[in-house]
Amino acid sequence: MGPVTSRRLLPLVADLVCVLALALGGKSSHEPGDSDWVVLVIAWPFAVAAVLGHVMLLWRGRPTRRVWPEGATVVAVTYVLGMLLRSLSDRGLAPGFLVVAAVFLTVTMLGWRLVTSRLTRRAGARRAR
Repeated sequence: MGPVTSRRLLPLVADLVCVLALALGGKSSHEPGDSDWVVLVIAWPFAVAAVLGHVMLLWRGRPTRRVWPEGATVVAVTYVLGMLLRSLSDRGLAPGFLVVAAVFLTVTMLGWRLVTSRLTRRAGARRAR
C-alpha cells in the first residue's frame, strides 16, 4: 500500500468534504432546528464508506485521484456501502434521498477530479512549451 503522503491523503480529504457537504445540505433541508451533531449522524456512513473505498484502491496500488475507473469506484463504494450502513443505523432510505445522494456524490466526487485533472494537464502543457 505504501506510505501515507499528501498526494494520497488529499483525494480522501476532498471526498470527505463532498460527503460533509451532502450531510450539511440534508440537515439544512430536513432537520434545520436540530443540533449540529446531526451532520455527523448523517455523514458517518458515507464517510466510512469513502475511507474504505480509498483504502481498497490504495491497497491494490491504484491512485484515487483519477476520474476513471478509480474515482467512479470510490463514488460507487461510497454510495452503495454508505446507503447500506445508513439503513443498518435506522436513518431511512427515502427514494428522494437515494436519488439526491447519488447525483450529489457523483457530481461532486467526480467533479473535483475532473477539474484537477484538467488543471494538471494544462500546467503540464505550459511547462512543455
